[in-house]
Amino acid sequence: MIGKKLLETAEKYREDLTNFMQDLIRTKSYSAQEKDVILRIKEEMEKVGFDEVIIDGLGNVLGRVGNGSKIIAMDAHIDTVEVGNPDLWEVDPFEAVLKDGIIYGRGASDQKAGMASMVYGVKVMKELGLLGDFTLYVTGTVMEEDCDGLCWQYIVKEDRIKPDYVVITEPTNLNIYRGHRGRIELQIKTVGLSCHASAPERGINAVYKMSRIIQEIEKLNDRLKDDPFLGKGTIAVTQIFFKSPSHNAVPDECVIQLDRRLTAGETRETVIAELEDAIKRAGEEAEIIELEYRRPSYTGVEYPTKKYFPTWVMDEDHEIVKKTVAAYKEVFGEEPFVDKWTFSTNGVATAGMFGIPTIGFGPANEIYAHSPKDQVPVDHLVKAAAMYAYLPLKLSKEL
Repeated sequence: MIGKKLLETAEKYREDLTNFMQDLIRTKSYSAQEKDVILRIKEEMEKVGFDEVIIDGLGNVLGRVGNGSKIIAMDAHIDTVEVGNPDLWEVDPFEAVLKDGIIYGRGASDQKAGMASMVYGVKVMKELGLLGDFTLYVTGTVMEEDCDGLCWQYIVKEDRIKPDYVVITEPTNLNIYRGHRGRIELQIKTVGLSCHASAPERGINAVYKMSRIIQEIEKLNDRLKDDPFLGKGTIAVTQIFFKSPSHNAVPDECVIQLDRRLTAGETRETVIAELEDAIKRAGEEAEIIELEYRRPSYTGVEYPTKKYFPTWVMDEDHEIVKKTVAAYKEVFGEEPFVDKWTFSTNGVATAGMFGIPTIGFGPANEIYAHSPKDQVPVDHLVKAAAMYAYLPLKLSKEL
């Protein structure tokens, strides 16, 4: 009967959840500009009865419940991408329109919905006495859209909080996700020799050199590994830059930006090796540049990191998967659908860098992320709150 009780109790807070969710959408929080929404989340956490709420040096909000031996974190990043072309939106992206049981607006799916449901999951948890030998941290994290996992590098290394389990609340359409591909952002640079374009044979055209490398990169994409669960590794040239003395001079430098999605077994080292091979196949010399993220957070803290975001996946038989599936069955009375994200999450740090068992469960559907149709059903908010109220207790116990 625990599932029925959880859902009935969460349903009592439908209006509060809706209002909080709308407030989160109305409070703009682009990456590195999250201060106002962090303060709004802190206010709501204190209102529903968290034991402690702090804002760390990077600007993440950390709400704690309990003081038990098993440390569990449930995470939502609360920054959003920008609106893009406003003409593509059918509603004001910051009005948080509620229509036919669905809330629309920037960040509704990705991923303020997870934040709203976690906060009220704690409300339900405390009301039903679903506490145990665990310490729960509900984290509202910053700058994920700019640099996945940077926030969790800070939490583990600087706040010195390393959970036993992490629940990522990015949108899963109320399914359970157990991993996703990683990625690495790189550049390749070729150098030529400038000359007047009226006599190009006097110089060395850096763009021509790069064009031959680009052809090899296109071929490389076709050869990349295809994992049966995570899907195919990919590589794409996403931007091209050049330097030239003028518009009628042969360019002496060309740089391309690469987006490399990593499937199972692919790492920074394998990527560098395959790019070196592509350059060699092209018959050219070029420099591979590993990129670094250095943007200050809204608190002014700069916490640089390489733009390498490791792949991660939890085995179907891993205890965090089994415990989450069991909790789902008890809450909803049915078998869950277990899958993976198409995009990347803070799991690149929790699982990919630190080896913390990590699982995904969240309201909303990822197909609406970053789109002008950004949305979440209110029913999802309520159901997710019920799951979040119970999952920490389930994770804290033996199978």
